[in-house]
Amino acid sequence: MSDLGPIYVAGHHGLVGAALVRELTRQGAGPLILRDRAALDLTDAVAVETFFATERPSQVYLAAAKVGGIHANDTYSAEFIRDNLAIQTHVIHSAWKHGVAKLLFLGSSCIYPRLAPQPMQEEHLLTGPLEPTNQWYAIAKIAGIKMCQAYRRQYGFNAICLMPTNLYGPGDNFDLENSHVLPALLRRIHEAKLAHAAEVVVWGTGRPQREFLHVDDLASAAVHLMGGYEGEGIVNVGTGEDVSIAELAALVCEVVGFRGKLRFDPSKPDGAPRKLLDVSRLHGLGWRHRIGLREGLISTYRWFVEHADALRG
Repeated sequence: MSDLGPIYVAGHHGLVGAALVRELTRQGAGPLILRDRAALDLTDAVAVETFFATERPSQVYLAAAKVGGIHANDTYSAEFIRDNLAIQTHVIHSAWKHGVAKLLFLGSSCIYPRLAPQPMQEEHLLTGPLEPTNQWYAIAKIAGIKMCQAYRRQYGFNAICLMPTNLYGPGDNFDLENSHVLPALLRRIHEAKLAHAAEVVVWGTGRPQREFLHVDDLASAAVHLMGGYEGEGIVNVGTGEDVSIAELAALVCEVVGFRGKLRFDPSKPDGAPRKLLDVSRLHGLGWRHRIGLREGLISTYRWFVEHADALRG
């Protein structure tokens, strides 16, 4: 892969970006162009334009985004739509303008209607209302997809769009206020174990079904598709398997070694009842996930314990 030219990974300090850097490095791709937020503010159009004019990357992995769970989406709705629209608009436009050969845009399974048929197929996009608690993020991501498709149609820009399911792994956000369900559960159950608590309260009824993909598997899929997929259509990236939140919480208890009880709080929001991706298109393109949920949880928990002191707050 060393003949691809410079590769820019936007958001390389994040969960997905860091995994992409690991995978690209493992495959000998590059050189890699990396800028943290202090060096390059992607919400600043002039800064992004200057960066692309100067660095001239050949490929772009657009993994930079403002992300979070139900609480963060509901609390910071303005930031979620404003910042994500700004980031993707500036990067996609400047990438096209300055001759990037190929760009990969990462969406999210939350782009699909709240009550989409299960498993969700790529064709279900824009066929019904969104889940209200994360509609701001979803609308920004849908706009990014349509921008990539529009630039492909009008300018011939080679941009592909991947829709990952719920991601987890080393480097995840374990903040109790703003994280997604899996890292939040892992941290809360770990802290309950240390405190010898009798129970852990879990938001919602525990009935919603969710699919989880280890971030290293996503990175593998992304690099695979950058090497061989040229289509306009979006591609779901997931496992094709899901578990209930109650089952997930029980599995986290096993991995962490917490022997107390789980108590579900139905006064808290559940979010969408089910979010399972149809991954038949992905399988047809020659890629399948390798890391099972239990295996991935064990390695993620090990990483969390090793970095627990730095993550407190």
